[in-house]
Amino acid sequence: MKNRDIALLLLRIGVGIIFIIAGWGKLTGIEGVQGFFGNIGIPLAGAMAWVVALVEFLGGILILVGYKVEIPGILLAIVMLVAIFTVKLGGDGGFSGMRLELMLLLTSLAIAMMDTGKYSLQVVMDGRDIRD
Repeated sequence: MKNRDIALLLLRIGVGIIFIIAGWGKLTGIEGVQGFFGNIGIPLAGAMAWVVALVEFLGGILILVGYKVEIPGILLAIVMLVAIFTVKLGGDGGFSGMRLELMLLLTSLAIAMMDTGKYSLQVVMDGRDIRD
């Protein structure tokens, strides 16, 4: 397929950067995230805030560089699914209030289901030649 590897790289860059920024924001403001999670009724809010922050930050890095994307892709999709059901569906914004989360859910799943493309750390670690 023409430009497939470049398209996968662009997809990984966009999704990876969004999750890295979101995760970093949570990590640097973890007390607020813990309080918010507690307020919306997430069980074990303190621990879950750390889990979500680390999944977003580290998962975003793995997606960005293209290494073992299946696991972070699925975990990030789960985080987005929980965000949609716990925060977005009950909000006043309706569908428009969850557009970003829905797009990140679907792109994370798509990344998890595809290979990384030849422009990725996975290709380097596997010893494959990017000229192929």
